[in-house]
Amino acid sequence: MKIIILGAGQVGGTLAENLVGEQNEITLVDTDAVRLHELQEKMDLQVVFGNGCHPDILAKAGAEDADMLIAVTSDDATNMVACQVSYSIYNTNIKIARIRSEQIIKFQDKLFRPEDIPVDHIIAPEQLVTQDIARLIDYPGALQVKEFADGKVSLVGIKAYYGGLLVGHALSTLRDHIPNIDTRVAAIYRKDKPIRPLGTTIIEADDEVFFIAATRHIRAIMSELQKLEPAYKRIMIAGGGHIGAGLARILEKNHQVKIIERDPKRAEFLDKELSNSLVFVGDSSDAELLKEEHIEQMDVFLAVTNDDEANIMSAMLAKKYKARKTIALIQRNAYLDLVGTNIDIAVSPQQATISALLSHVRKGGIVNAYSLRRGAAEAVETIARGDEQSSKVIGRKIKDIKLPPGATIGAIVRDDEVLIAHSSTVIQSNDHVVLFLVDKKYIHKIEKIFAVSAIFF
Repeated sequence: MKIIILGAGQVGGTLAENLVGEQNEITLVDTDAVRLHELQEKMDLQVVFGNGCHPDILAKAGAEDADMLIAVTSDDATNMVACQVSYSIYNTNIKIARIRSEQIIKFQDKLFRPEDIPVDHIIAPEQLVTQDIARLIDYPGALQVKEFADGKVSLVGIKAYYGGLLVGHALSTLRDHIPNIDTRVAAIYRKDKPIRPLGTTIIEADDEVFFIAATRHIRAIMSELQKLEPAYKRIMIAGGGHIGAGLARILEKNHQVKIIERDPKRAEFLDKELSNSLVFVGDSSDAELLKEEHIEQMDVFLAVTNDDEANIMSAMLAKKYKARKTIALIQRNAYLDLVGTNIDIAVSPQQATISALLSHVRKGGIVNAYSLRRGAAEAVETIARGDEQSSKVIGRKIKDIKLPPGATIGAIVRDDEVLIAHSSTVIQSNDHVVLFLVDKKYIHKIEKIFAVSAIFF
């Protein structure tokens, strides 16, 4: 696929890194020549210096025969205009724009139409991150929660702790503990290295376990793999920007929410906007303020300002002063490795954005994709198309499908029924198939396996 990416920042650069080497022809456009040079030195891609809104720059990038334009600059207007120019002059087939403004997103159905602003798909990072964090609050103890098939199936990552019922036991005993619930362990990471989950695999403390199950069974399964944490009630949010405000709106219905916002005007706005949240003006990295607001009583401390350093420092302080769980928004990939055990969960807006973009880039019937383990792994939902003659999977048992190394079929959604995958399960036409790939470099093989073959008579 020939793809033009506008914007070589964190998102554009990370997206290019994900797509290069997957039989894609990538061209990166930006006004920062130094950044372009750095990325070209690291990856096999083309770069074009200039403004992606200009027709001549798009022409240099190959817009005349490009399959897709992905506009992820830091400016909403630039992204929208670039999609318009690409469509009007070069008739680019698929156009994706990153949009951050709540006002624009609010009117997306009226704005983004071929006759108005021809954007086929929008990516709203703040909304994606808000949804991700809200799911973590819903499932205490989860490290990641990803939904598939309109929420019918979930992939959950948790850490196995001492005291969990399965620690020290084989995976095969899971069915003995919860005989009426079916689940599939899709992957296990031990000391950051993947190990193949077999029935004989013994779960050890500190293993990171990814399992797939019907969403309604998630809490019951989590209770088997670790000590079930009590529900979160008291939440403190550092940062009242789009993400902090969005989380407060969702959480204040069923939780006690406090927000610390540095800007007095923004704090005043939030105080009027929110129905049941307490808003304080102050610096979330001020230890005295945290103690005054009884940080030790908080079930969760969320650091979601626009400043990585501030988020890391305030979350570490909250941890020091006995907040039960700390979650920090961290944008720079380089910082993610530095967090260690000082912060419970680091949330990356880049990875959330990449996941949303991959859903539109992937082929082979893939309709949903999540980038995991900082881009090393991937979970996808694909639809089995065709029939037994045109498909390599339809009518075949899972054990007879030659999946690439480290790939696991975890679940199948057939109409409204969730089927946990077993070796004898037969895939039918229009099944939604959920897979986990320990190594995302094999994604093109999954695309080929699920692609519909041409039939000639």
